Parts: sequence; C-alpha cells; structure tokens
Amino acid sequence: MPSFVDKARIRLHAGKGGDGAVAFHREKYVAAGGPDGGDGGRGGSIVFVPDDSMTTLMDFRYKRKYIAPDGGDGQGKRCAGKDGETLYVRVPRGTLIRDTASGAVMHDMSDGQNFTAAKGGRGGWGNMHFATPTRQVPRFAKPGLPGEERDITLELKLLADVGLVGFPNVGKSTILSVVSKAHPKIANYHFTTLYPNLGVVWVSEGSSFVLADIPGIIEGASEGAGLGHDFLRHVERCRLLVHVVDASGSEGRDPVDDYRIINAELQEYEPILAQRPQIVVANKCDMLGDDRERLERLRETVEAAGYPFLELSAVTHQGTAELVQMCAEKLSDLPPVAPFEADYVAPEVSPEGAEQVTIRHEDGLWQLEGDWLRRVAASVNFSDYESRMFFDRTLRRAGIFDRLEAMGIQDGETVCIYDLMFDYRY
Repeated sequence: MPSFVDKARIRLHAGKGGDGAVAFHREKYVAAGGPDGGDGGRGGSIVFVPDDSMTTLMDFRYKRKYIAPDGGDGQGKRCAGKDGETLYVRVPRGTLIRDTASGAVMHDMSDGQNFTAAKGGRGGWGNMHFATPTRQVPRFAKPGLPGEERDITLELKLLADVGLVGFPNVGKSTILSVVSKAHPKIANYHFTTLYPNLGVVWVSEGSSFVLADIPGIIEGASEGAGLGHDFLRHVERCRLLVHVVDASGSEGRDPVDDYRIINAELQEYEPILAQRPQIVVANKCDMLGDDRERLERLRETVEAAGYPFLELSAVTHQGTAELVQMCAEKLSDLPPVAPFEADYVAPEVSPEGAEQVTIRHEDGLWQLEGDWLRRVAASVNFSDYESRMFFDRTLRRAGIFDRLEAMGIQDGETVCIYDLMFDYRY
C-alpha cells in the first residue's frame, strides 16, 4: 500500500438546522400567556484546518464522507435549540480544495487560514416570531434549512523551496541524500523514486531551505506518461528549480536533448513553470573521464538560455556545497510563491421545481415553502445587500411574485419564507 497520497475525493454534508418549536406560555395566574416557541439551532459546519504535522492525504483514503451534526430543535419558554458542533478536518498546509464538478479552486490552504467548505443550515423560527395583533395564537413554526452538501477534491502540492527535476536515474535522490538528512531509496534503475521526498538543507546558523526530490519526468509526462504527470503538481510551489542532467550520457541519451525535453514538459504542463528560476546541474561528472565534449555542449546551451550552470558529482560530493550555497543565494532574492486564487462561483439554482412551491395565506401572512425555495434560501447571505437583490431576482424570474399577485396579495402584506420575513411591495 503506498504511503504517499496526494489526491483524494471526499463528500461533505453539513448539519441541518433545527426546527422551530410551537409552544405557548403556561404559568400560574397568567392567562393566555401567548406563543413562546424557541428557534432551532444552526447545523454544524465543516471547516478545514491547515496542519503542519501532516505531509500526505492518507487519512482521506479510507474515510470519504464527513457529516457534521444537526442543530437541536427549539423548545418552549423561548429556548433556542443547541447549535450543531463544527466539524474540523485537518489537512496538510499545501492542500488545494477544488469543487469536483467544475474543477474550480475553492481555497488554497497554504495561506494558513481555516476555510469553511460547507455551511450548516439555519435553524427554523419558533412560533413566537409569528404573533401579531390579529394573529395572537400562531400554531405553526418553521423547519430548519438543510446544510450544504458538496463533493470536493483535495489536491496536495508540496510546500518546498527548491525542486529537483530531471529524467529518471540522473541522481536526484542521491543529491537529496547528500545535502540533507533525508534517506530516499537509491538504486540503479528507473523510477526508484515513486513519490516525492523532502529534506531540510542546512546552510548556516538560522538559514535553511526545504528541498523536494520529484519523481523522474519523461517525455510526454505533461500528457500523462510515466510518473512525472502525477507529481508535476508539486513543482508548482517551488520558488527555484534545480534541473539535474546526466552529463555522462550513461543512459544512452544526449544531455542537451534531456535538458530541452524536460523544459518542454514543464512548459506544456504549466507555462509559468518554464519561467521559474533554474539552476542546471550536470551530474555524474566523475564518469566523464577525458571526454568532455557532451559537457561543454550542455554548458553552451544552458548559458545561452541565461541559467547558472554547475558541474557536480553527487557520489563523490564534488560541487554539492557550491550547489547548496547557490540555492541559498538565489532564494534570498526570490519572493514566496503566491497562493492559488479561488475562482469557484456557486452555481445559480435552476428555476426547475419552482412551480412546486406551495403558497398559503392565513391572517394576512403569506407562507411559502418547497424544496426549490429551501435550496435558494440556503444559498443566500441575507445580511448582504447584493445577495438579497439576487434572491429577489431569482424569485421574480421563477414566477413566484406573479403567483402571489394572481392570488391577491396586497401591498404591505407580510411574506414568510422560512426564517425570512418581509413586507411585499409592488
């Protein structure tokens, strides 16, 4: 069973709001005490919390559904129901939260802030809210609204300062083991590294950086070939790339072709990666002997592109100290990689189903109920003016106001939609 999981799909179900209570005040020597049914409690929300101690999404391999508790029902004596407890879900700091259906980014947890991914439903109003001079004994209350349900995809992008990229078997894992305390598996065959390895590189007192060994990228990786496609996403967080090339050509490939192919794959996967600062490392220089023609051609190609070039032999430790120092100097001038911008837009509720909304008229109060209306109300923030205008337009387009007018609603009469009450105006 693999120990590194960097992608997971889960379902969230926030808690339903509690129902409002129908109750009347009962007290000795107090006649006709009036309605005193309390409101239902709010359903529990689901909140993601960044956790620096977590490095994979392994916890989500076995648990795929997260359900927050419902809110408590209201009670007599104007007692409100208990709010459902918030369900906190820990994820690694570098996790990206996406809406599964659209693929849009909802939040990037690398900013260190908690994120509410599914809000609990609002509690229903008790009958104490519906008393008026003409309706002194309201025998009805409102049910709580359902909590949000979402299918989301968690995508981990490692938080590393420097990423080692290159073909399989060029010595990336060996370099990581030499310059840090990491102990990756090292062997002389392709794809020895099956998942990214991280190591902390000590530079000097108070100065260090995180180095990631990304599994070997091959030609066609950006289109799904090899393992590189699965782990290219981890390069996106790196401020600096160390491009490792086998200068000896021990695999029967040309170093210049290797260098160009890897850069082309980075460009194809994400154009911004091809513009990321690079240090090109010619590894396995100890195997060159007197044949330095390949090395010089690679040097000319790299320097013509404007990248620093470094000769290195990870096995003999030649050039490793210079590599660490060069990385530290580059990082000191590079800003942190900006978090991914959220681009998720909640879909508008389809007008299908609006015709099933029920309208009841009692003592000057117009009550509207229905599954469609409940979904619309749950998606609106009534404390925000623009949200309220959106709610008004949605009802108008769905024909709800036309139905009210056809049934004889008068200007100034009260309309009740779950826990929202307003005076109707033409």
